[in-house]
Amino acid sequence: MKARIQNAGVQPDVTTGVQHLFKAIYAGGAPRQTLELVHLRASQINGCSACVDTGAETSRKAGIGPEKLLALAAWYENPLFDDAERAALALTEAATRLSDRPGAVTDEIWAEAARHYDEGQLHALVLMVAVTNFFNRINTTLRVPAGTRWD
Repeated sequence: MKARIQNAGVQPDVTTGVQHLFKAIYAGGAPRQTLELVHLRASQINGCSACVDTGAETSRKAGIGPEKLLALAAWYENPLFDDAERAALALTEAATRLSDRPGAVTDEIWAEAARHYDEGQLHALVLMVAVTNFFNRINTTLRVPAGTRWD
């Protein structure tokens, strides 16, 4: 697969804005491993190979083991994921699959997430889902290949 635009990441204003978003996400108090799982799961759903590749690497760097990474696509009943992670992943899937049904982020999904995370953490989780979906759409449209790094 060949990228449709070469050097798509070389836009200083965009890079600065994205850095501010990630700073806010990581300052929100949600566990780093949970944020990385959220990013990776949304990217799996959207089929963004560049973000799945990057997400697997950042998850590993955050201390998530290979067994958990391999099980992420089927997290629902896997004992490797605790209740708080399940709540975050359910929120991720609902917010990523908005077009699948009206009211995709149900009150039940939100209440379960709110049982495990405070408002700052919820904000960080929602922002991570949104930013991930943003990048997934850009990267899949531009055909950004796996292995691309933006540092």
